[in-house]
Amino acid sequence: MSELLNTLKALRAEPDFASADDPFALFGRWFAQAKEAEPEYPEAMCLATVDEHGMPDARMVLLKDFDERGFVFYTNMESAKGRQIMATGKAALTFWWRNLHRQVRIRGLTEQVSDAEADAYFATRPRGSQIGAWASKQSREMEDAQALKKAALREAARFGLGEVPRPPYWTGVRVIPLQMEFWHERPFRLHERIVFLRDAPDAPWRRKRLYP
Repeated sequence: MSELLNTLKALRAEPDFASADDPFALFGRWFAQAKEAEPEYPEAMCLATVDEHGMPDARMVLLKDFDERGFVFYTNMESAKGRQIMATGKAALTFWWRNLHRQVRIRGLTEQVSDAEADAYFATRPRGSQIGAWASKQSREMEDAQALKKAALREAARFGLGEVPRPPYWTGVRVIPLQMEFWHERPFRLHERIVFLRDAPDAPWRRKRLYP
């Protein structure tokens, strides 16, 4: 019983939840802590989309940037996820930080980043990754086990020692949240769970506590 009472006191004292009124600021604090606590890939997130048949699809991608406009990752827009995003204009993200016992879920609209943003990020990628972006027909059937290596060699020869430009089909996607949910594991399944919601990207946020 004393352990349960101590847990309830700790829940009341949780500073992040007690004072949070800006979900982007709260995410920023949690992400900074995750980068300290997680040994690998604190920026990893599950991206969920829906295909033309209404079938959900999910895969892991890496967060490359975030601010009050949204959360950005980069991809080949001719891939399955790219086609699904262009068809629906919607996506969901989930972060899971095991060592912190925390989860963040994001649902919202999508937009492509500007060409200037995409060019700037592409220029920071290792040359091999730049070549790979040209070589891979992402999500499409590969002819044989050597096809990708052959394509990479062809592209490497084509660009030689010169600059590798960004492929026109390769860009960033920004998920503009309409909902951001923060979950913090607690003993006895008395988890903290708060969701921020808004009706449009320019609308004010509403905050609700949810039962776990």
